[in-house]
Amino acid sequence: MKYLLLIYSNPENWEHPMFLRSAEALAMSQDDRDELSRQAESLYREITEAGELVSGTALADSVNTRTVRVRNGVPATTDGPFVEAKEQLAGFFVLDCDSLERATEIAARFPDARFGAVEVRPIMDMSGPGL
Repeated sequence: MKYLLLIYSNPENWEHPMFLRSAEALAMSQDDRDELSRQAESLYREITEAGELVSGTALADSVNTRTVRVRNGVPATTDGPFVEAKEQLAGFFVLDCDSLERATEIAARFPDARFGAVEVRPIMDMSGPGL
């Protein structure tokens, strides 16, 4: 089963990896930030070697984002995501895991989960009768 991991962050500045840009991480010692990076690299290596990582990418700064809504046939475009949102969608990963529990375990190991949030969502199989 495939799962989408959505990485949310509230960074001090928009630069990746986002977990190193949070206020909490910036307050840590350099050694502690280096350890976070080692943990992330180890996790990426593990899920790549296990064949669980399908894809993943960081997103550009949300100042370059547009939201489009069409109401009564009229498109309305606004800059950025919701203005009141403190956390922004920073990136995503697609995993192919045996279970939701495994995908959740992987999500909890992302350093981003310590400072922001990692949402785990099953991806629908668009070819099946369950649509």
